[in-house]
Amino acid sequence: MRFPGRWAAVLGVLGALASGCAPPQSRPASETTGAAPSAAVDDAVRKAVAARGDLLPGLLGGVPLRSAAYRVLDVRHDGPRRASADAELTYTLDGYDSAPATARRRLDLAWHDGRWRVTADRPAPGQPAQLWDQGPVRTVRGARSLVLGVGHPPERLREVAAHADLAVPAVAAAWPDGTWKGTVVVLVPAGLDAMGALLGAGPGAYRGVAAVTTGGGAADRVVVNPEAYQDLGDFGRTFVLTHETAHVATRAATTAATPLWLSEGLADRIAYAGTGRAAADAAPELGRAVRAGNVPRALPADGDFTFGGDPATVARAYEGAWLACELIADRWGEEKLAAFYRAAGRSGAARALRDVLGTTPEEFTRAWRDRLRQEFGSAGPGGRDAE
Repeated sequence: MRFPGRWAAVLGVLGALASGCAPPQSRPASETTGAAPSAAVDDAVRKAVAARGDLLPGLLGGVPLRSAAYRVLDVRHDGPRRASADAELTYTLDGYDSAPATARRRLDLAWHDGRWRVTADRPAPGQPAQLWDQGPVRTVRGARSLVLGVGHPPERLREVAAHADLAVPAVAAAWPDGTWKGTVVVLVPAGLDAMGALLGAGPGAYRGVAAVTTGGGAADRVVVNPEAYQDLGDFGRTFVLTHETAHVATRAATTAATPLWLSEGLADRIAYAGTGRAAADAAPELGRAVRAGNVPRALPADGDFTFGGDPATVARAYEGAWLACELIADRWGEEKLAAFYRAAGRSGAARALRDVLGTTPEEFTRAWRDRLRQEFGSAGPGGRDAE
């Protein structure tokens, strides 16, 4: 289903407004004694950071935070009047998160007017940014969605919310699961590089990718690439948000044991449901390969889905994954597909094929290859296989 320190624009004002402070003291203890910072000074710094958690929902007026808290991991001092703290921020979006989201942060503090004050709050080194690090956040609430954006007019965010509101019921109908709240949170950063910062990636890492899903299950976010998303038509925008919302809905059943052909294939199947798209339209790259006699030897490997590689390989991986899930639904039924997905997350696809579908990886792969030949009219089993 990740910009360093942009607080100059937000915290340039907010940081000057007592954005987290400790109870007043006359002087830092280390300055009074001339000794190294004491435990009492560290404690005062920790209290200042904790106080910022209480203030954060008010400081980020565009973000509907229900709660926020900082847990200090380390305190460092740069003289008697300056300090920094590494902390873990946990927060929940009001009405959308069933458990807190987490983020690693670095906060700078200064001793001023008899107390420690937070002067900057930014991602910890090597950690992804939060959307509010990138500028003032604008909020649009849909019927089933929350859209948070930076640098976009309200009408554009409302359009994203409208497509997300179409995606949620489509996913709910295909994946009735009590673990999902039936809502989706969509982040719309200003541009491609800002998207990469939210995802902890370098500039341009997600070029050509319309959206991705990130998070930990109870606080998932769909992150939109506004450049690629704007190039899509209405069908494409709804498809992308339905696909990503499917990842949000199935997150509780998705683990490291779930192969990408299954998670991506199911998300595409849910997104295509009810659209009437035939395989020739939905899988053009794979169709060309099969008609040329290049039938894949195996189901798509996880590495085939890596963006930045050969676009045709990526396209064929998604298309083949979709048709593998179509095969399961057609031959074994919708309920078996869902059961297979959950079992694969618990024990891997090979065992789930045996336990849920009563087949083997080899038998299933042969059935999938036959399905490709049927769909795309290849020369038949005698055709040349893809390497």
